[in-house]
Amino acid sequence: MKGLFQGFVMLAAALPALAQDVTYRQHIRPVWEDQCERCHGSSAPNYETFMGEPKKYEADDKGPRMDSYESLVFFVSGPREAGALMRRLDDGANTKDGQPGNMYRHLGRSDKRKANLQLFKQWIGEDAWVVKQTGELNQEDLQKIKAAN
Repeated sequence: MKGLFQGFVMLAAALPALAQDVTYRQHIRPVWEDQCERCHGSSAPNYETFMGEPKKYEADDKGPRMDSYESLVFFVSGPREAGALMRRLDDGANTKDGQPGNMYRHLGRSDKRKANLQLFKQWIGEDAWVVKQTGELNQEDLQKIKAAN
């Protein structure tokens, strides 16, 4: 009986986490609209165009377009840019030199920044949040990525 009770207690503790799966539509998209859309919205160039002249677009405060689930996930697990989102948004806790990624500061101010980073980590998957270069990610790393729509 005691074991059964402990099992129910553990299940009850896990239910909020199960009910709060982070999704693109419900959690990430609103953060993206608030913090990222200005530079990565519909007026930004697509990836191929951006990569053709990155300095030109960066001078105009534009990065590659990430205005849809598919275009954002390209920077999470896409074949040419897998891991880019994690590297650029990381707070430095996962890097050898402790330096945050170049887009971390754009996640908001202080506590909001930390909360937004935590949302992205939950969306991608805590175990999947790595700051490896695209070529360093292996199949096991990629399979851990959740990034639910």
